[in-house]
Amino acid sequence: MTDTDSQLLLDIGLSGSMSRDDLIVTRSNREAVLLIESWPNWPGPAVVLAGPPGSGKTHLATIWRDLADARACDPNKLSADDLDAAQAGKALLLDGVEPGGFDENALFHIMNAVRANGGSLLMTSAHWPGAWRVETPDLRSRIQAATTVEIAEPDDELLVGVMTKLFADRQIAVDASVISYIAGRIERSLASARAIVERLDKASLARKAKITRAFAAAFVREYDNNQNEFDF
Repeated sequence: MTDTDSQLLLDIGLSGSMSRDDLIVTRSNREAVLLIESWPNWPGPAVVLAGPPGSGKTHLATIWRDLADARACDPNKLSADDLDAAQAGKALLLDGVEPGGFDENALFHIMNAVRANGGSLLMTSAHWPGAWRVETPDLRSRIQAATTVEIAEPDDELLVGVMTKLFADRQIAVDASVISYIAGRIERSLASARAIVERLDKASLARKAKITRAFAAAFVREYDNNQNEFDF
């Protein structure tokens, strides 16, 4: 791969639509999708969506935020306005809860307000709730009572489906065998799938070349050799 090709790998940012139409449903995320789409008929007022980075949690959270007209709250900076929204019965989204990264007292009062006022709360995290290091017993019990659904890392079917759609959105014809080849050799995350499609798109335009298996293989090898440098 030339220096120009390597630079192309670095030049392209991540992007991607977060609409329901752009969601590919497979075994790895079906349970989570069904729960999100069943709102407001949830088993309880609070739901935790847990899964590894790149599994699509934020995509599902964005779909639910639009569906429920939810207020997006910063888990690390829960505010009085967030509590006011919970007390008004509004749906709340906390996307990206990190162990020890939230005000336990604030979250406790928000969860109580959501339950008392008929609201809904969706929390997403890369960590199972048991690993959130909650010290407040009453808050721990509230979180344990929440419905928790795991979303697994993307399987081959999901990665292939996502890349197929992304290529089609760019009006790029890529053989299915080439897409399967790429899916089996990149990091198992949706961000990685978006990144490699964008990189291949720009490279093929720059070189006026069709995306064949040989063409894709050069970029996959570059990805394999630089996993610690590229943020997929």
